Amino acid sequence: MPPPTPARLPARLTALVRRLRHLEIRMRQAVEAQLQGNFGSVFRGNGLEFDDVRLYQYGDEVRAIDWAVSSKGHGTFVKTYKEEREQQVLVALDVSASQRVGGGVGGAPSKLDLGRDLAGVLALSAARQDAALGLLAFSDQKELYLPPTKGLRAAYALLQRLYDLVPASPHTSVGAGIRQLLGLVRRRSLVVLISDFIDEGYERELTMLARRHELVVVQLLAPQEARFPALGIVPLRDAETGLLRWVDTSAPAFRAQHAGQLLVRQQALRTLCRRQRVSLLTLRTDEDFVPQLVGLFRRRNQ
Repeated sequence: MPPPTPARLPARLTALVRRLRHLEIRMRQAVEAQLQGNFGSVFRGNGLEFDDVRLYQYGDEVRAIDWAVSSKGHGTFVKTYKEEREQQVLVALDVSASQRVGGGVGGAPSKLDLGRDLAGVLALSAARQDAALGLLAFSDQKELYLPPTKGLRAAYALLQRLYDLVPASPHTSVGAGIRQLLGLVRRRSLVVLISDFIDEGYERELTMLARRHELVVVQLLAPQEARFPALGIVPLRDAETGLLRWVDTSAPAFRAQHAGQLLVRQQALRTLCRRQRVSLLTLRTDEDFVPQLVGLFRRRNQ
């Protein structure tokens, strides 16, 4: 049975697919123009996977020896590898309440809207290239997990499940989300971790993730987080805890503290990603994310 076309999908999903396809086509055309090559290489692996064993030869590295096979007494064997030509992709998306910030400012989407659009574009791109893509949506718990699957039918199902998702918990735990991912995905994969990273204590888990998988970190930022509007004394409610407090948003002390906290959080994430040699994209909800995504794919193909 052929995969469903947008015309045969529910009206709401049809409009969503058409919008995401427009973004995906822009991205594909830009990648092909800049790489002067095939967009199909975007989701191909750039690492190695185990292939076979052979007898040790003079000059082989000691660390390549397969001690489990060699211990059987039939000689010393080393592992051989082949290039990964097809890579499994897993999008891990933070869907906690802080991700809802950003909508309505000059028509800009919320951070969650941007994250879902990014996941959707990647799903359609992977389907076009016959790559397996899965999704983990998390808060401080697992909200939705769809194992990596190929094909347009799977991509459409992922879009519908993701955009219909109503998270059960408003709270954030990036560390818990990463631990869930590590338990679910055993095969080395390309992992795209999307969050605003308004959290603490996830450094150890992110380091483990970077060592086991090829990792891309995407930090989402709303414009009012970068520059809080001076509204005078207003009530502010924490999206995750529900606590309400009155603050003077025009006070220099409040504005300096707010800007300082953001700067410290961003610098800590940049330092962590640089230390682990992880690609980091910072995307604002009021900007077009396609050029930066194209830049990421261009670097992956160099």
